[in-house]
Amino acid sequence: MLSNNSLFRFVFVLLLVSVTATPITQNDSLLVTLDYGTFQGAQSAAYNLTYFRRIPFGASTAGTNRFRAPQPPASINGTYSTDRAFDMCPQRTVNGSEDCLYLGLYSRPWTPSQPLRPVLLTFYGGGFIQGSASFTIPPSGFPVLNVSTTNDYVVVYSNYRTNVFGLLPGKKIQEAKTTDLNPGLLDQQAALVWIQKHIEKFGGDKTNVTIWGQSAGGGSVVAQSIATGNKGKGLFSKALASSPYWPKTYRYDSPEAEELYEEVVQGTGCKGKPDEVGCLQSVDVQTLRDVSLRLSTSHTYNSSSYTWSPVIDDAFLTEPLSEVVRKKTLNADMVLSSYNLHEGENFIPPGLQSAAGSAGFNSSSASFDAWLKGFLPGFGEKEIEQAKELYPQDGSTEELTWNSTYTRAGVLYRDLILACPAYWLANSASKGSLIEYTISPAKHASDTIYWNQVNAVQNSDPLTYHGYTGALASFIETGDPNAHKITNATVGSVPRIDSGKQFLVNAGGLTTGTVDMLKKRCDFWLSQAGKVPV
Repeated sequence: MLSNNSLFRFVFVLLLVSVTATPITQNDSLLVTLDYGTFQGAQSAAYNLTYFRRIPFGASTAGTNRFRAPQPPASINGTYSTDRAFDMCPQRTVNGSEDCLYLGLYSRPWTPSQPLRPVLLTFYGGGFIQGSASFTIPPSGFPVLNVSTTNDYVVVYSNYRTNVFGLLPGKKIQEAKTTDLNPGLLDQQAALVWIQKHIEKFGGDKTNVTIWGQSAGGGSVVAQSIATGNKGKGLFSKALASSPYWPKTYRYDSPEAEELYEEVVQGTGCKGKPDEVGCLQSVDVQTLRDVSLRLSTSHTYNSSSYTWSPVIDDAFLTEPLSEVVRKKTLNADMVLSSYNLHEGENFIPPGLQSAAGSAGFNSSSASFDAWLKGFLPGFGEKEIEQAKELYPQDGSTEELTWNSTYTRAGVLYRDLILACPAYWLANSASKGSLIEYTISPAKHASDTIYWNQVNAVQNSDPLTYHGYTGALASFIETGDPNAHKITNATVGSVPRIDSGKQFLVNAGGLTTGTVDMLKKRCDFWLSQAGKVPV
């Protein structure tokens, strides 16, 4: 099994604390008064940014607010200094606090005499078990805003609850009066509602909102884009999903969900209490962390990767992705999504790479079969054989050929959990485009080097930076990845998915390619949604 550090090197992206902060200057004119307080911002002359790093958008989630939809933030007396970090929501070991519903934002300087600008809300990754939105200067995602001055928008980062604190399922959670299913997703929705109510004070246009995330942040974009609870609210119009991690989504009262709930109440000592849910709300936070950590690694190489994930409920997330894809009823009209060539390999047993193997897996066909049956517990022998025919020992995709068990398993995992959700989102939108990143090693999060933080590659490989990151920025600004194209005519435009093509970010340049083979594989997974809950 991978160590904790290596396991999350790839999934704990969007957005991490960025490189060392540069000196900032305080500006007393950066005071914004909302209906619950007055907030002091700051500015960085070095990066031409104004920012508010810490603004509460919800009350503490401790006590009776644990497992509950976010409650309104308390009123604030005096001036609230926002130029400071905030806690993560409770994490896997000892980090974080239940007083964690904070957001930060940054933009280029703005005055009320100027037009309002588009808004970008970002969700961090972390496998739905960890992550934080706190940032320093220059902030994460700054290379996207900075790629061209033709793009000018407001960036918002918000915390949301993960693991047991944000995703505890079960019929008793649904029935209790003081708890809600998917509270982590409701945190994200609360940030969107906050934007609708307050963002104009910061120069943002509430009618032009994009949501973005990578990995589980991209999975969060999937959730918000398909959620019935968002329909008709106009909370956002554009969705940007980078390597969207969308694990199997069971109903909240399914056997799998009820088993998870039972393990939590057993592990916390709440089993059999007259009020099990009340006990869970009062138990020590570290006890819940310990149980959550154990459970998050209990399915690492079989049915559900990190165990914790959104569930289908009866109020907010009422339909699975597969159903929304069939109906083409997304909450976003415009979608730009992406996936990486080898990113599935970050999530499969490393023992599949060699004959000697490790942790019970090796490179044999029998070992592949054992992994596949564990990964797809709802499949019978017929469906297992269909999957093996679609992903043979010697196979190929649009940009890859393989003859190894490891690559074979990696492509299968990539398609079902990452690439097909990206394809489905783009293909279900009124205007959708898809990007495949192939620059070696093209693992999960490899592409973030171009857009997450300021680093040397943005200068050493300006073509990719301008062509790839420029497309992201143009989409955020206009809804069209080509409207503010930076590269010259030698680089093609990002095609629409309905043309049957995708944009390729290759080491040798930026090109386009077909998606016929990907479509065939994703159509198979869509046809099996009753047995693989996606």
